[in-house]
Amino acid sequence: MNPTPGPEGSQRTKRPLSEAAKTSLLKTHTLFRMFIVAVLGSFFVFQLDLAYLWLTAILTLAGIILGIIVLIRAVRLKESKLVLFGSISGLAVSAVMALLVLVSALFFNQVRDYQQCARHALTSQASNDCRVQLENSMPGQFQPGR
Repeated sequence: MNPTPGPEGSQRTKRPLSEAAKTSLLKTHTLFRMFIVAVLGSFFVFQLDLAYLWLTAILTLAGIILGIIVLIRAVRLKESKLVLFGSISGLAVSAVMALLVLVSALFFNQVRDYQQCARHALTSQASNDCRVQLENSMPGQFQPGR
């Protein structure tokens, strides 16, 4: 009375992985975890203060490098779709973070002054004043309405 396995019955059973495959999978997952920590770390450090822009840049660069390594390993070794999707998504976030770091470095003084002003702004009017102050401190071609 045992049901006969259908065509997908043989696909459900996976062959046991060799030691080399287990080691490779473990290394890929460890690199993926490090990549996620670097990407999230760069995002959260960027939120802290502009004084830590150097740390954000280092974490962003580490995230990009680790992301490329994980992406190559995921494609070459046919890792899970989650690792592949996570590495592509993380690289997109890292690219945005690299752009934010670059813009913040170019306009370091203006962004620093804005952060100091916004930190002490308790009302929405004070926040708007800080934003206007930032817009007015930007070079001419970057000011809105020009």
